[in-house]
This record gives sequence, C-alpha cells and structure tokens, in this order.
Amino acid sequence: MPWEKSFDEKDVIDKAMHVFWEKGYTATSISDLTTATGIQRGSLYNAFAGKQDLFLKSLLKYDSEQRCTLTKQLEAMDDPLKAFSVLFDAIVQQALDDPQKKGCFLINTSLTLSEHDEQAQQLVNAAVKEFTQFFERQIKLGQKRDQIPATVSARATARALFALVVGMRVMGRGGFDKAALQQVAKQAMRLVS
Repeated sequence: MPWEKSFDEKDVIDKAMHVFWEKGYTATSISDLTTATGIQRGSLYNAFAGKQDLFLKSLLKYDSEQRCTLTKQLEAMDDPLKAFSVLFDAIVQQALDDPQKKGCFLINTSLTLSEHDEQAQQLVNAAVKEFTQFFERQIKLGQKRDQIPATVSARATARALFALVVGMRVMGRGGFDKAALQQVAKQAMRLVS
C-alpha cells in the first residue's frame, strides 16, 4: 500500500523553518524537527528526503515571505529615500521585537555558508545579490530624481548598505540596544545623502 501524507506540507515547512531559524542547521536535530512538526521520522523522510531538503524548503519559504515581499513593498513606495528609511527602521524594530534574538534566517545561514550544500549556498548568494541589486536600483532611481547625489557610487554604496543590513542583523542578535542600532541606521542614510 502506497504511503499517504496525513499532514499539510506547508505547515510542516513553516514549523521547521522556525526551528532552523532559531537553532541553525547544524544544531537542529531530526528529533527537534519531529517534535516541532508533529510528524514521525519516517513521514519526514518520505515527504522531504531528509533534513537538508527540509532546510532548503524552509530557507526558500523564508526568503520568499521575508526578503522578496519586503523589497517589493519598498520598491512600490516609489521613493528611494523613504524606502531606505523604512527598511532600516524596520530592521531596528525587528531586532527590538525579537526576544529570542533569532535575527534573520538568511543572514544567519550566510554566516555559516561553508557548512551548507551547494543548493543552500546558491540560494543565499542569489538572495544577497538580489538585495544588493535592490539597493543599486533605488540609488540610481534617486539619482535620476535628484534625491541622491550623482557623486554617490551606486554599486559600491549598494554593497555598503547591504553590509550595514548584515551588521544590524548581527548586532540585533547580540543584544545591542535601540540607540546603537539607530546609529547604524542613521549612518546608512548618510551614505545616500
């Protein structure tokens, strides 16, 4: 008799995502995943081909729901400086509202990239590239509208802004206070003024 799923795959991925996000790939055991998802080890392997596959699906879900959704919303503002301000303010607030100090699942994964398989590395690298390209597009748009000085190097500044996002996410995990995070956010805005 063929195996049939008795659970919602999206729900399992969501629950697994939170475990991986909090603990990281290496520290997450199959037991952690079966406890969090409520499904048995055999069902987990039948549905996902193991921990790595479930991790990758969790990371894809996070990227789609967090980074992709956020950058679309920011670009829809059609105001680069406002988009940057909203982004950096949101990062500060997310850090303050995160009692578990989980930070950003993508950034956390990028810090241990060498421990991951090629698919996970490609996903993280693509997300980093796309986020940096978001900054570059917004800088060029701001320059076209005379909101951002033409002397600002779009590509170099985009990379610097992304580096500040990473730094703020790491600082947020380390328990830095609101004032410290806001100082970095203000410095980010100075790069485009």
